[in-house]
Amino acid sequence: MIEIKNLHKSFGDTEVLTDINFTFLRGKVNMVIGQSGSGKSVMTKCIVGLHQPDQGQILYDGKDFVSLSLNHKKDIRKHIGMLFQASALFDSMTVEENVAFPLRMFTDNTEEEIRQRVNECLERVNLKDKNHLFPAETSGGMQKRIAIARAIAMKPAYLFCDEPNSGLDPGTSIVIDNLIHEITYEMNITTVVITHDMNSVIEIGDHIMFLYKGKKWWSGDKKAILNSKNQELNDFVYASKFMKTLKDKLSS
Repeated sequence: MIEIKNLHKSFGDTEVLTDINFTFLRGKVNMVIGQSGSGKSVMTKCIVGLHQPDQGQILYDGKDFVSLSLNHKKDIRKHIGMLFQASALFDSMTVEENVAFPLRMFTDNTEEEIRQRVNECLERVNLKDKNHLFPAETSGGMQKRIAIARAIAMKPAYLFCDEPNSGLDPGTSIVIDNLIHEITYEMNITTVVITHDMNSVIEIGDHIMFLYKGKKWWSGDKKAILNSKNQELNDFVYASKFMKTLKDKLSS
């Protein structure tokens, strides 16, 4: 579980985050939605320690990350998995080497143990026996799955996913959504997904926060989001053709 309390962040005279309070639940897919510029990325960078908040607390299972020493922050970061928007695979490394990278960096595991864990992760994302390929030899969807395998290699307690479906076709997006959902429940991870994809929100969003102009404007589950009276949230949610069609079906 990750809790953020009274979180504030400014750059110069511009306040980007104002008094954010939210709890990201363990074993759930927690989603953060909002327009570009609403503060999603800045908030995420504060949570993982890339930005220092001006005020507030960020609690990882009760430990205030903001006030921890650098070494203690490193200890928590070892339990964080990251799935980046562009996958961020190393082009010069094979699939196996990419997934093994955090294991070689942060553990004292033997090569046999690393290889075994890599194979477990690749099999979990349905990429068994793809160890020898390079990223350039794989599709965009496969690259996302490789990135997921790397993100879970260290058996993280916390998983951050930045626009996981960016650039993917609808069918592949569903595959990635299902993987994130299944892994979250199987590993009992606190998963945080930053997304604009309302299809993903409706399919796998357990606990959702809507940011608007740097403030928490609404929170709830995927059922409540369809019946909200919050005008700014509705403007965001029903901006896509998919959601407009869904709204018309619900109204008819």
